[in-house]
Amino acid sequence: MAADVGGSEDPPAGVLDEAAAAFGLLASSARLHIMWALAQSESDVTHLAVRVGGALPSVSQHLTKLRLAGLVRSRRDGRRQVYYVDDPDIVTVVRLMVGQLTARAEGASAPAGRLRETGA
Repeated sequence: MAADVGGSEDPPAGVLDEAAAAFGLLASSARLHIMWALAQSESDVTHLAVRVGGALPSVSQHLTKLRLAGLVRSRRDGRRQVYYVDDPDIVTVVRLMVGQLTARAEGASAPAGRLRETGA
């Protein structure tokens, strides 16, 4: 029996495990920044490293983890490997979370560090 998304039924344990793994990967600010950038537009690793301010090998390793988890995909474009987010739901989650925290920080109604202070 499928869970009613947003309803009162609990999702199956496998779904919760998969969601926890995805959120675990996004718990890294570097990987979240990469996901944010890829949610805006596809990119190769070189341009992505410049955009997120990371070292090329580090960004490449993060992309490998995200790709293996199915959160990003890649395709060949000549000699470049281009990365993108192919799942609109992942894009929505990333944009919603980052957007809400940005709005709160700009409105000073809740400091952005509040979640870190709670251990979340």
